[in-house]
Amino acid sequence: MGKGKLAKFADMAKYPHVFEYPYSIVDDVPFEMKGRWAKEFFKNDCPIVLELGCGRGEYTVGLARRYPEKNFIGVDIKGARMWTGATEALNEGLKNVAFLRTNIELIDRFFAPAEVNEIWLTFSDPQMKKATKRLTSTYFMNRYRKFLQPNGLIHLKTDSNFMFTYTKYMIERNGFPVEVLTDDLYHSGFADEILNIRTYYEQQWLDRGLNIKYIRFRLPQEGVLQEPEIEIELDDYRSYNRSKRSGLKTSK
Repeated sequence: MGKGKLAKFADMAKYPHVFEYPYSIVDDVPFEMKGRWAKEFFKNDCPIVLELGCGRGEYTVGLARRYPEKNFIGVDIKGARMWTGATEALNEGLKNVAFLRTNIELIDRFFAPAEVNEIWLTFSDPQMKKATKRLTSTYFMNRYRKFLQPNGLIHLKTDSNFMFTYTKYMIERNGFPVEVLTDDLYHSGFADEILNIRTYYEQQWLDRGLNIKYIRFRLPQEGVLQEPEIEIELDDYRSYNRSKRSGLKTSK
């Protein structure tokens, strides 16, 4: 029998590579690692890569295994899910992995200007009802600009046609440089060993026959960002734990 939530939270509280701020932190109380992640935690000057909405941490840990010359930080508010990746990283002795448990709306409070090189968004909830909650909205792009290096990379991997289409229009409206864009990743020829890392939820969607979509683009620092003004067809299922609407039975 697996561990329950309370046992997982107890583990996480003791993990040296997990930082937990599940509630809003006071603005005038600085986060002690801000601007010092590389020097004081990772103890190197390697690039820092974030996975926002990391869930079980499959990408965070998978990328860390492949790229020991980079540092990876998984961010999510769901501590019981995060425990899986955090425990794997601890058991494997991965020194280039950390996890931050907090609300992603607060993400700019934890990193200094230009401290982060790349951002991964893996199967984020498309938030079809409210643009400001979408992790690829201009609301979040303005936050990312506060700590992402100029022209830093952002990766979006999604099964949601709504999220993919919205992000594509947002990029076009603001003239962001696009490096890769495909609405069928695994039949595009772009899927390399990085993109073939598959999360728990991704495998469910693949088993159901859904295409996986991927965009890699750069975020310039200059310019006032504008939201796309276009109607987008809604997905007929949820992007996150959609079993109730889609009839999809998820494995245990």
